[in-house]
Amino acid sequence: MTLDFEFRSRRSNVYSTRGMVATSQPLAAQTGLEVLRLGGNAADAAVAAAAMMAVVEPVSCGVGGDCFALFFEAATGRVTSLNGSGRAPMAASAAALRQAGYQRMPRFTGAAVTVPGAARAWHDLLVRHGSLPWAALLRPAIDTARQGFAVTEWIAQGWKLSEGKLRRDRGWPSPDLEPGNPQSSGLDMLIDGRAPRAGQVMQLPKLATTMQGLADQGPDFLYRGDFARTCAAHVQAYGGWLTESDLAAHAGSWDQPLTCQYRGVTLHECPPNGQGLAAILACNLAQGFDLAAATEADRVHWSLECMRLAFADAQRWVFDPAYVDPKAPHNAAPLEQLCSAPYAAARRTRIDRQNAAQNVRFGDPQAGSDTIYLTVVDAAGNACSLIQSNYMGVGTGLVVPGYGVCLQNRGAGFDLVPGSPNELAGGKRPYHTIIPALTTRDGKLHASFGVMGGTMQPQGHFQMLVNMLDLGMLPQQALDAPRWQLSGPEFGLGVEDKGGLVLVEEGFSPSLLAELARRGHRLQVVDGFQRIHMGGGQIITRDAATGVLCGGSDGRKDGCAAGL
Repeated sequence: MTLDFEFRSRRSNVYSTRGMVATSQPLAAQTGLEVLRLGGNAADAAVAAAAMMAVVEPVSCGVGGDCFALFFEAATGRVTSLNGSGRAPMAASAAALRQAGYQRMPRFTGAAVTVPGAARAWHDLLVRHGSLPWAALLRPAIDTARQGFAVTEWIAQGWKLSEGKLRRDRGWPSPDLEPGNPQSSGLDMLIDGRAPRAGQVMQLPKLATTMQGLADQGPDFLYRGDFARTCAAHVQAYGGWLTESDLAAHAGSWDQPLTCQYRGVTLHECPPNGQGLAAILACNLAQGFDLAAATEADRVHWSLECMRLAFADAQRWVFDPAYVDPKAPHNAAPLEQLCSAPYAAARRTRIDRQNAAQNVRFGDPQAGSDTIYLTVVDAAGNACSLIQSNYMGVGTGLVVPGYGVCLQNRGAGFDLVPGSPNELAGGKRPYHTIIPALTTRDGKLHASFGVMGGTMQPQGHFQMLVNMLDLGMLPQQALDAPRWQLSGPEFGLGVEDKGGLVLVEEGFSPSLLAELARRGHRLQVVDGFQRIHMGGGQIITRDAATGVLCGGSDGRKDGCAAGL
């Protein structure tokens, strides 16, 4: 059967009172739900579901990638932010890459590999917020990897796109892919040299062994010992710098989330090096527009212009805050000012209510970015909003020999511009695209949600909030509504490229598209599997008065929301 990836079915919202899980693959949702049924909390269920996603969607995420999470603690009303992203190897050198002839970061060589942080993040989340044993939460993923699972439709198509990368084919579309041995370890992720088809059973015995090692020894199984030696040697064989010491030194971090007020709720986002700042800035700008009463053309136009300004700032101010040059402290990201209402008011004056901006630059507040997302809310009202990724479909395409672990290419988030705050440097975290989101109202959970997909993520967060809070949509309807995306060659953006290309999904009316084009927006309609560029989301909301949960899961992915 040929799959055309068109929407032909209607999804209802899911309601429950004793807990809910929403993921982009049904086995992961079931795994999280079973943990809740056994008395686990939101953190426990999120880790179990995340581990399962590392097995059933290894092209998008896994222990070779990174992870971020937001956790809402119902008893205190507190939201904490977990940064589980890895750092560049200490020997990493932008100068060396420039000398080798690179003008931008290579994406599929060993030089793009940063220390994977996902497994340590899972463990950190459990240590602070969990209640069940680590090993027990990994058991369903281990069993599934060993026994096999039927590959779902969207995942199968994404897997197919990565065949050449996993085989290290000479002539694969990217010129910075070094050809590998025909018996490359990437073949562990394929069946007879090709990706599994939808409905085909896939077994991942080497990944099962790796996950069992994690269950038995904890994160140190990855960061010390034979795995670390093998991983470092493999990366170095493909031009990277990763060492055993880099892996052993890795640690995640807990931070205070960035926040803003939007239509009566507080939006919480992870701070830089993640791009959640872009969603905060867009919401702050949109506060000055009555989107609920606006015509559709005005609402979409104003939203696009808010997002365009937000990204201009994010591209300037999102970088690892630990790596500010002490000789140039003015280069530190002024987050408090960036997130303030006065700064938003000043930036808002740049928005033309009738015409698309053609050249947008970042502001000066001192003067005035293949991913999976899942969410869990338990019966007590605790919530975990979690996102993890290898980036760009199986990341670099390098798979650790004997362990079945795809290594991320998050190093592609650095640049090679001398003196840039995001210039590649040893021990530094890159500009990171993956971001979870969470909203509260009067100290109680309002929603735990996210939209995966590169630089679509803050755009998705913003659009989901507009859909729910301005337009009154329930979670599933908010996810089903057609989306737009500012797009371009660099990180999917084009903020200085004649206003940038705007991707729009089928579903917007011809009259709306004509009006947007008249206002100066350059539009491109996407349909079928190309909708993958518009991200895939999950949303769970909680009624503070009744405790009733309402969830939705994106039809652009394979998953579901499930409740107790």
